[in-house]
Amino acid sequence: MATAGDGSISGIDLTDSEYQVVQSMIRNKYRATDAAGNVVLRGKQKMFKMKEEFPFVDADGEEVFTVKAGGIIDVAGNYVLSDAETGEDVVILDNDYSIFQDTWTIRDADTEAKIAQIDSRGALTTIARHYLPFGALIPHKYEITDQDGDHVGDISGHVSIKDKYDITIDDASDVPKESVVAAAMVIDAIQNH
Repeated sequence: MATAGDGSISGIDLTDSEYQVVQSMIRNKYRATDAAGNVVLRGKQKMFKMKEEFPFVDADGEEVFTVKAGGIIDVAGNYVLSDAETGEDVVILDNDYSIFQDTWTIRDADTEAKIAQIDSRGALTTIARHYLPFGALIPHKYEITDQDGDHVGDISGHVSIKDKYDITIDDASDVPKESVVAAAMVIDAIQNH
């Protein structure tokens, strides 16, 4: 498990390099499985909250962290990921809203230093996903990079009735996997893909 201050979460330790995230058919409810198909994380958007909130639990149903919006309507804003065990804010997910590219930055909650960035690939695909009548059916792809812009991994969508993504982390030496997997779920819920 990673050490405090590096964006890691004390209640969970993700060690695989591949995960799959699947959205429930009914609402913004997600599960993440490891390469063997074991559930490692579940998250769901709390309904009827003034600020968006996503509690996440491990495979045993124990709360490990929560993601909360910084504002009431926060499509292009920030979301704070807080460790349930320590109560500490771990990372901030910043959304730099643009019609041409979806960009999310994962920052250290204390120093606000950039830890990683998640960018959609291709302006035409991003515009089509947002504005075409059936754009949400277009699978999306994101590239994950570290603070220096070096490739860390990918998030790739499937053509499916419910949202399904493969998260591949090729090199996470400087990037906490827990934050990347949580970000994939939160990005999907916020942007209603």
